[in-house]
Amino acid sequence: MRILITGGTGFIGQALCPLLAQQGHQLVLWTRQLKPNLPVGVTDYVQQLDELEPDSIQAVINLAGAGIADQRWNEQRKKLLVDSRVNTTRQLVAWMAKQTLRPQVLVSASAVGYYGEQGDAEITEATPPTPGFTHDLCAAWEAAALEAEALDVRVCLVRTGVVLAPEGGSLKKMLPAFRFGLGGPLGEGKHWFPWIHRKDMARIYTWLLTHESAQGVYNASAPEPVTNADFTRLLGKALHRPTLLPMPEKVLKLLFGEMADLLLVSDRMLPERLMQEGFSFDYPQLDQALKDLL
Repeated sequence: MRILITGGTGFIGQALCPLLAQQGHQLVLWTRQLKPNLPVGVTDYVQQLDELEPDSIQAVINLAGAGIADQRWNEQRKKLLVDSRVNTTRQLVAWMAKQTLRPQVLVSASAVGYYGEQGDAEITEATPPTPGFTHDLCAAWEAAALEAEALDVRVCLVRTGVVLAPEGGSLKKMLPAFRFGLGGPLGEGKHWFPWIHRKDMARIYTWLLTHESAQGVYNASAPEPVTNADFTRLLGKALHRPTLLPMPEKVLKLLFGEMADLLLVSDRMLPERLMQEGFSFDYPQLDQALKDLL
């Protein structure tokens, strides 16, 4: 297939694009960068959707969005977080509507933030959300993608957990402190941490892309979530370092403001639909994932 990808230069895209190319797909990146550093496997890019040859795209993968944990949140930053996701998705759907031969499938990113604080309850795709900024953001993002269903496009929504790889994301930010023996649990460490190996994350996108029966919402995290305390312990074990220095909740909120909620929210997310429909994780357990990553 010839696949259009947004956000392909990002953390997930850098693992996904080579995998798609290995599977024989042709990849076109939509990017606003003047001279993008194209991921391995990407053969072409456009800066405007109108530059694409009409009816030339068979599938779309939508990963676009400003980094949610890159900066402290204020109203301006929140607006950028929403606009970079929702408006980009709306533009994609509007472009699809202009095509005579429309893409067969849109696989569009969302996030575990859709659910909000859930305590110790297990989260499936049917779990009702708790109101809050991250839920509102994800709900609007998903609604924009679902507009493509009216165009007879199959839509899959990927509610992503914390993606792990040392090259980026949360793990890259954690590693320096942990390697110096300064890592520790956040707050009381009892909140649940829905993690996933980046290789499995990329494989989920390719699986949803090619399984024609796949449609709707999918939780994308490993089948064995852990608490923050257990994650801390296993990361310290993998690095052969102590993890004795907790970060109190008050300090986190002082340092990060409202964004501290991202670090303290409890989401025991399970990939129920992926498991029921036959997806198999290469890294279902955190200790084996960290061993591979580190």
